[in-house]
Amino acid sequence: MKKTTELVDKVYKLTRNAAPLSYMLPTRHTKRYPLLHFDEELGTQRALRYARNQKSPFEDEQDGNAILEPIIFEDGFLRVTKANQVLQRFLHLHPQNGTRFVEVDNSKSAKVEVDNINVQVDALVEARTLSITQLETLTRVLFGKDPSTISTEEMRRDVLVFAKNEPQEFMSMVNDPVLKLHATVHTFFEAGLIKFRNKRKEVWYNTKSNKSKLCTIPFGEDPIYIVASYFQSDDGVDALKHLEKLLDS
Repeated sequence: MKKTTELVDKVYKLTRNAAPLSYMLPTRHTKRYPLLHFDEELGTQRALRYARNQKSPFEDEQDGNAILEPIIFEDGFLRVTKANQVLQRFLHLHPQNGTRFVEVDNSKSAKVEVDNINVQVDALVEARTLSITQLETLTRVLFGKDPSTISTEEMRRDVLVFAKNEPQEFMSMVNDPVLKLHATVHTFFEAGLIKFRNKRKEVWYNTKSNKSKLCTIPFGEDPIYIVASYFQSDDGVDALKHLEKLLDS
């Protein structure tokens, strides 16, 4: 037995955030407002026209007694009952569908909201279980703060607030292996193993055995990112290991 499509009332809304009090949608094909739909079966463009006493939204399938009436969005919304199938189909085929207006899909909106809430919950749970080392890493990278200058509870509070407000970015950062390296670079600066020179345009080694230039910071670039990128290169891997040993000693 062929399954029939359930007829339902539908709601449409204008896509602009600041919707006008009323908006009249073009309802028939004209040179000024071309309303054409390409029929793939026929391979032709077919003119659309809404007439409340017709069974089809296509002008070539309507008789000569078409009764035209306006389609008006009130306060940005248009409600169409399931009894008016010709209007629902007309709106589905309308060239402005998806640009000027869209159908309100409550189930889809609810799913998006649930997904967002789940991500926020996951982020908060993850933030609560972070180790002190991870908290310090995020404090350095997210907020540019020296963890030694603030309490653990302050760090945890700041990270929890960030996880709540920006859950997707938080989860991405927590799972990013580059995050730890960026935090390590911050630590090198704080420990004085590397330092800026020439008005923060250059980064130099500052160990007992090495006072040479590490890299130049291109204009407008983030120094932490540039230094971390160098330590990921073939030339910088050994230097990174050496600095980490000095940091631990």
